[in-house]
Amino acid sequence: MTPAERAVADAHRREWATVLAATVRVTRDLDLAEECVQDAYADALAAWARGGVPARPGAWLTTAARHNALDAMRRARTLRTKLPLLVEPVAVETVLPEDPVVRDDRLRLVFLCCHPALSAEAQVALTLRLVCGVSTPDIAKAFLVAETTMAARLTRAKKKIAGARIPFRLPAPAELPRRLDAVLTAIHLLFTTGHTAPTGPALADDDLAERALALARVLRGLMPGEREVSGLLALLLANHARRATRSTEDGQLVRLADQDRAAWDRQAIAEADALVVEALRGGDPGRFALQAAIAVLHAAAPAYEDTDWAQIRELYDALGKVWPSPVVALNRAVAVSMVDGPAAALAEIENLEGDPRLSGYGYLPAVKADLLRRLGRDADAATAYEQALALTGNDVERAFLAGRLAELR
Repeated sequence: MTPAERAVADAHRREWATVLAATVRVTRDLDLAEECVQDAYADALAAWARGGVPARPGAWLTTAARHNALDAMRRARTLRTKLPLLVEPVAVETVLPEDPVVRDDRLRLVFLCCHPALSAEAQVALTLRLVCGVSTPDIAKAFLVAETTMAARLTRAKKKIAGARIPFRLPAPAELPRRLDAVLTAIHLLFTTGHTAPTGPALADDDLAERALALARVLRGLMPGEREVSGLLALLLANHARRATRSTEDGQLVRLADQDRAAWDRQAIAEADALVVEALRGGDPGRFALQAAIAVLHAAAPAYEDTDWAQIRELYDALGKVWPSPVVALNRAVAVSMVDGPAAALAEIENLEGDPRLSGYGYLPAVKADLLRRLGRDADAATAYEQALALTGNDVERAFLAGRLAELR
């Protein structure tokens, strides 16, 4: 890529949410704001190629997007003035308070996308697309659906917003808890997409993961008494603490069992541990608190073989009751394999193969392949590795699976 192309790509990763949030402040219209921001990035590609990359790319893009928005709104006002009979009455514009409840523009936009008039899935998908700039194919992978299905859902959500004239205003304090679960889910999915990139040459996108971690911190500052907020932050901290050891210098995947635990971020793990204690105190724990407890148990073990797999299985049992997900059942099967052996876990995996929600989930055949390999069923394991390869888009994970397959052959 040229220097201008690299700068635009980097600015898209780092600045998309901030630029879009600033533009929404002007337009009060997500669809128009997204269009103006996309035009600003296109303008940047040409302008930066001619005159060089500015010192503050984010500020340049924000200014360009706001100018695009103001021009579009002026054209719309002219149209309303000149052709009043051809347009519908304009909705009353919502005035933003001077001292908003949510002070971080990115987090504010997350709450705006998580409007209760939309389905929970649409709220999360829309947040990932508009606020986080995650591509539609990657969102589809996160939701385990086809790309065309996800594209249609995003289009319907935008049309509902426009047709119902939903005011994307800041939620009042009393409204925050109602939107909290969707916000937590969106931030978690954002982190997951960064922790292991669905596609591409790198195992992770640390910028995306750190963006999610920053949002979780801001959210905890906003709602310090919400145990699930503490649970989410703990979960992200415990997983992100391993980032330096998940791949080698030349980009090869390192399994959890083989990672150098001495190089993990112990300060982050200690913070996560304190947050888990807080999240588990005072009633039945939620799904993020339970996931965080599992992650902290993994991180706290001095070695992989010292992990308390029996307790992890119990936590997955509790998590399955709070959040009955096939992915939870798959992760539980891994714990079962460490407690009761690979044969017991394989029986659970074979039951999960009938769940259509996991039909495109590459980790299902990957886990099955590992269990079959441990049982000495090399031919069956090779078939499962081939299935996993066909469903995996991340180049680093593909290389690992291909290596396993080559070993068997």
